[in-house]
Amino acid sequence: MFSGHSPSKDRDPEVHNLDRRLYPYAETDINVAWAQWAKAGIVVAKICPWLDLDSEDENVRTDSEAILKQQIEWASYLSLKACLLPTPKGNSCANYARCVNQILKGPKNNMQLLLRIPIGMSDNDYSPRSNASVDSWQTWNSFRVLCDHHNLLTIALDIKRVLPPENSLKRWYGEPVDAAILDTDIFLTKARGNTTYLPKRHQKLIADLLDHNKPIIISGIKVPIDAQSAAGSKRHPLRPYLDQVSNVYKQRNPLSERECRELDIRDFLQLPLRPFRNFSSALSYEGQATDSLKYTEYERAICKALLDRVPNEKASFIVTVLVVVGAGRGSLVFASLKAAEITGRKLKVYAVEKNPQTVIALDEVIKANNWVDIVFIVTSDVRYWNAPERADILVSDLLGSFGDNELSPESLDGAQRFLEKDGISIPSSYTSFLQPLTASKSYQIAKARKYILHSESACVVKLYNVARLAPSQQVFTFTHPKWFDKESNERYKKLQFEIPKDTGSAMVHGFAGYFNMTLYKDVCLATEPSTKKPDLFSWFPMFFPLRMPIRVDRGSILEVHFWRCVDSRKVGFLFLFLHFMLLIWIALCNLKQVWYEWCVTSPSSSPIHNCNGRSCWMDL
Repeated sequence: MFSGHSPSKDRDPEVHNLDRRLYPYAETDINVAWAQWAKAGIVVAKICPWLDLDSEDENVRTDSEAILKQQIEWASYLSLKACLLPTPKGNSCANYARCVNQILKGPKNNMQLLLRIPIGMSDNDYSPRSNASVDSWQTWNSFRVLCDHHNLLTIALDIKRVLPPENSLKRWYGEPVDAAILDTDIFLTKARGNTTYLPKRHQKLIADLLDHNKPIIISGIKVPIDAQSAAGSKRHPLRPYLDQVSNVYKQRNPLSERECRELDIRDFLQLPLRPFRNFSSALSYEGQATDSLKYTEYERAICKALLDRVPNEKASFIVTVLVVVGAGRGSLVFASLKAAEITGRKLKVYAVEKNPQTVIALDEVIKANNWVDIVFIVTSDVRYWNAPERADILVSDLLGSFGDNELSPESLDGAQRFLEKDGISIPSSYTSFLQPLTASKSYQIAKARKYILHSESACVVKLYNVARLAPSQQVFTFTHPKWFDKESNERYKKLQFEIPKDTGSAMVHGFAGYFNMTLYKDVCLATEPSTKKPDLFSWFPMFFPLRMPIRVDRGSILEVHFWRCVDSRKVGFLFLFLHFMLLIWIALCNLKQVWYEWCVTSPSSSPIHNCNGRSCWMDL
């Protein structure tokens, strides 16, 4: 912790000469081992809280600049990993941000700077001259924009006694919050027992912050009565406050085994599968096979389809032909045969799979279960397979995180060639959804790669440190079978999201993509948050980033345009044959591709992202 002497207007004029007048206060660095200074999280430097780098008093301003620089240099000398900066004073923070930006972009800087930002109001903020009505998020946003969204500039939330509305609090979950500060004045004392406790809303906020792995800092000088009574003991006077935070931590629901496995991939950007270019790995198949809810719902849907397809009086002699498109390692084949057993229907299954490695495992599964007489493996792309007979039921699991982003429409359009005119497709339809997000962490990951390819590439991500700013809305719907061949798979949608008035202003870093899927009749699966079942984990959301975040104010309308494009490209291949200096051209060939484009037109306009599929696309 650093401190210093506050300058005053009636001081000696020579005091502002800081050559040796004001030193950082840290006892002495030899009292603490270097390893403890350098270890992240053990020691955080606290910059003097009275610094005012935007003061109208030139002496105060210049002194503050010099002291800030001096204390940061001292922290760097100690190899500290982080410094806590004081809250900006007043409505203007341009000079403060300029000085911090110089530090952040210094040639040797790798120190994290936490800007102290208050949320809510303390008892003292109710004075007529107070600036309590100012939204502290706006102060933070102005500061980070001036510092060009630097990834080493983060937030230390200074939690006050009177908290803002719930929606206003939630927007901070998508911001780069690295710590929360609890002042002892927030804690209340029970009339009986003289024990301290946290108000209910503060308990919930602390629990949410702990769920997001944010450290809690206890600050203040108020000593609770129960600590005063134990003054003779060796307990730290702030221990009762820490015990209350510890109780909140202990009351949290423990993470499941699956959630523990997902800790390392939270907010990590992954490129989506391109099914006609890449094959899924064995690890991917193994992970999906454990999603029991997904295959239970498929089994229910197939049961209903078999019962509708074959009446009871004909069940003993009618054989239903079922084609599994993308059979993988046999999970859908197993669900189909289980449904036939439950309903007492006869079944003949064609398992179509184009991954030659997966077919090996699929063949072993069929042999091990003695299905060789009823299950027939086809190693082929379903679009080019000449089926020996027409299918009654088409079962597929081709949906990506955004529904149609792994080319399910194009695959099933090609497969319905061999589907009976009254045949059934499972799934029968699916709809994509979009939702605006504050997602600073995901944005910083994309920004750090510096290439436009990454800053406008749609990714699959386990969203965690995000704030959902408005309810999701429907985008594109696809229905199968589709009997009108001229119906295009291209789509366009304009969406308008209203930012709730109690949310306050926020920054939109991109959009989350989900889907709802109807397997058959009333049997559905969904990743859209309002309808998703907790046990479904086969799909993570999509993330469509914005190259430059867009600010939205409370009650404003965020207008988004979204396109699904399908087109044929002319691709030239040039080969240089050096023998006899011959130049050989290979004729131009057609390559059909699918891609998304998106932009924002209100409250301000963004460029159209991924124009012509320059950054991300799917090959057909």
